[in-house]
Amino acid sequence: MRTQKIGSLGFLDRSHIPLLLQLLLLILFAGLLMAIVIQVFKIPSSEEMQEEKTKQEKMYQDLSQMKSNIDSLCRRCPWDWTFFDGNCYFFSKSQRDWHNAITACQEMEAQLVIVKSHEEQSFLQQTSKKNGYAWMGLSDLNKEGSWYWLDGSPLSNSLEKYWNEGQPNNIGGQDCVEFRDNGWNDASCDNLKLWICKKSATSCSSK
Repeated sequence: MRTQKIGSLGFLDRSHIPLLLQLLLLILFAGLLMAIVIQVFKIPSSEEMQEEKTKQEKMYQDLSQMKSNIDSLCRRCPWDWTFFDGNCYFFSKSQRDWHNAITACQEMEAQLVIVKSHEEQSFLQQTSKKNGYAWMGLSDLNKEGSWYWLDGSPLSNSLEKYWNEGQPNNIGGQDCVEFRDNGWNDASCDNLKLWICKKSATSCSSK
């Protein structure tokens, strides 16, 4: 009777060992899987969310600053041109006669400068005084003593005060006008001088 009982218990132990091992392995695997899932889908804490929000705000500020810097680089005039009061001016470093100066400006989609205001005259006179005598787009080629700009408009009375003393004098057929010293001077159109071109400035996007 004792032998049978012991044998019966032994039989039960041997048959249930594989099942218990499988169950333990299954539980262990399920626990490991659950740990991985929890790690992957972990809900961020309020501190982590705040930190991420701060990073995003800093990134937005950096991008906004970068855009502002790029916008400030917008050039309203081409390189080597000077911006003044809505227009671009090119001050040549080489010399040409009056007619070739006109051509040179046209090749740059501009015009030999036409003075429109006292402020513009002051700006141009100061620069030409520093650089040297320079052609402007004014002449009396069509009729002696009748001064017209290249766009066909006559010289206004308000700008006549810029003639230098004793000018214009038409000595030797001087029909074209230059910036000279503190004012204007008529000179032979065939003389080689510096020249100033003018064109409207481009607008920079405000977006």
